[in-house]
Amino acid sequence: MKERKKTSDKVQPYIGVIGAGKCSQKMCAEAEALGKEIAKRGGILVCGGLGGVMQAAAKGAWENGGTTIGLLPGPTRKDANPYIHYAIPTGLGEGRNLMVVRCSDLVIAMPGKFGTLSEMAFCLKLGKPLLSLSAWNISDKIEKFDKPKEAVKRAFEILGLS
Repeated sequence: MKERKKTSDKVQPYIGVIGAGKCSQKMCAEAEALGKEIAKRGGILVCGGLGGVMQAAAKGAWENGGTTIGLLPGPTRKDANPYIHYAIPTGLGEGRNLMVVRCSDLVIAMPGKFGTLSEMAFCLKLGKPLLSLSAWNISDKIEKFDKPKEAVKRAFEILGLS
């Protein structure tokens, strides 16, 4: 078997961003800043691929040279927001929430509804590092942040990439 060439020694962490499918201007601006910081540090943004927080974070990453992956609930790529580089149609509905968590090295949660809550619960159940940017306060195991830049800085520290 032929050995695969390494393209880079740089580790590119997969950072999950979860949150509401619809968001206020303020929340969208924070999500966009989160995506921007992830991209600036060389992370790959993983999300549910649809609107709201997912679209705003993907936009922030996209516009700053980052790579985005969207794990879509439906069976087709056409539902992905325009800032997703790699749209993966799962056909799993809300079951894709587990895939978002499993595919991420660490997850940053923003405010959301029960879909976001389920993703946060999966993180806690699986022992996946979980940071909160004003999201549900459901466990003392979740580090809480007020600013996107601080959350992303801490994410990279946790992953040993600071």
